[in-house]
Amino acid sequence: MVDIRAMAKRTKTIALIGASNKPERASYHVMEFLLAKGYGVHPVNPGLAGQTLLGQTVYASLAEVPAPVDMVDIFRNTEDAATVVDEAIALKDALQIKTIWCQLGVTPREAGARAEAAGLTFVMNRCPAIDWR
Repeated sequence: MVDIRAMAKRTKTIALIGASNKPERASYHVMEFLLAKGYGVHPVNPGLAGQTLLGQTVYASLAEVPAPVDMVDIFRNTEDAATVVDEAIALKDALQIKTIWCQLGVTPREAGARAEAAGLTFVMNRCPAIDWR
């Protein structure tokens, strides 16, 4: 069982995959919440790359995030999330990734098993904006 409280305390920076510039989207609200709580957030969305979202530069891919991140937070469908999980596994040492978090409704179980086998903490079908309050 993952200790959510301990995870929230050890996490300082987050790559938010699937960040949206639309205020009606959950990813926008979660990013807003994380920034308000003092977390560093690197939004990732290829369609918004180079733009600014909530004051943060948007990157096209996880590989383009220029700084270490403690957690990768995924707002993609389950199939696409599995691809992101594999990318995060490949980049875990370079970006110092410790946790992969898949949002509500995102359940890439096999990819999660690969993440855990690679030594990463894996959470799925949850939301930090709910769990970290």
